[in-house]
Amino acid sequence: MQLRHKSLLSAAFVTLALAAPARADAPSEPAPETGGWQQVGEDATSGVSGLALTGEAAADGTEALVVHDNKKPGQPRISRVTFHQSAPKDTTVTPVAWEGPVPKDLEAIEAVPGTHGEFMALASRGLVYRLQVAGDTARVLDLAPLPAIPEGADFESFALGTSASGRTVAVWADRGAGADRPATVFAAPFSISEYGEAEFGNVSQTNFRAAYPKGDVRHVSDISLTKSGRITVSSASDAGDDGPFASSVSEAGRVSLNASGTRATLRIAVPRTTSEKFDGRKIEAVECVPGADGTALLGTDDENLGGYVKSARVCAG
Repeated sequence: MQLRHKSLLSAAFVTLALAAPARADAPSEPAPETGGWQQVGEDATSGVSGLALTGEAAADGTEALVVHDNKKPGQPRISRVTFHQSAPKDTTVTPVAWEGPVPKDLEAIEAVPGTHGEFMALASRGLVYRLQVAGDTARVLDLAPLPAIPEGADFESFALGTSASGRTVAVWADRGAGADRPATVFAAPFSISEYGEAEFGNVSQTNFRAAYPKGDVRHVSDISLTKSGRITVSSASDAGDDGPFASSVSEAGRVSLNASGTRATLRIAVPRTTSEKFDGRKIEAVECVPGADGTALLGTDDENLGGYVKSARVCAG
């Protein structure tokens, strides 16, 4: 696969095929799960920490946005991604500029329902950036903290869904750490005010523990919602910048809004022991594709080994 970089100062536009063969130069120790993964970044600054569909059609492909968890000036923050099912050799990288206050440690991104080109991007300490993404520019429209941020929280996930009544619900989580600290999952009604500000309603919360991996696990490294309100989560662990890595994707429960849209209800279940396991990869992005029979787009931040993307049937209906 060829990566053609046009800039090192901002985000990248990536065109990739989900059905690409495994790279021959993939690391052998620890051996990653290679089937279908396609490399989209070659170092620690180009891993995938969050992914969102744009809803835009591309020639023989599907567009998405990817965010990177970089902290230093000049490092990329966001990428526009076009997935081509049948052209793995055509992966390309071109720049997209970030316009506005520059974030540190972006971990999630999600399209705002009912809008065109608007997204919410979340930094690890709980600051949410409302973005307008058009062409080669991502412009910050507003930024605000999440509600009810616990002391010491570290967020890696944010998802938006639409209830049967047409109202929007937000779900996010403190990632948790190991056996003694489960993830805390939050949910609240969500809207954009007439002044362009993100507004969260009453917050509900509960805990979630991943069945896999074990050890120093981040119980929730990303969240995605299906149309029916089912919650899919990724979980991940790593032993350092060179791994070893391990991940899983599992169904975590369901979220719903009451009839008036003023309160969200979380029903978190014990993860199935048959959750999909991905050894050798640190999955930090999962996005269920609407109407795609359980298919999700997955992204990894494999630190010094770069970033990878693939499709997999891991989402509940």
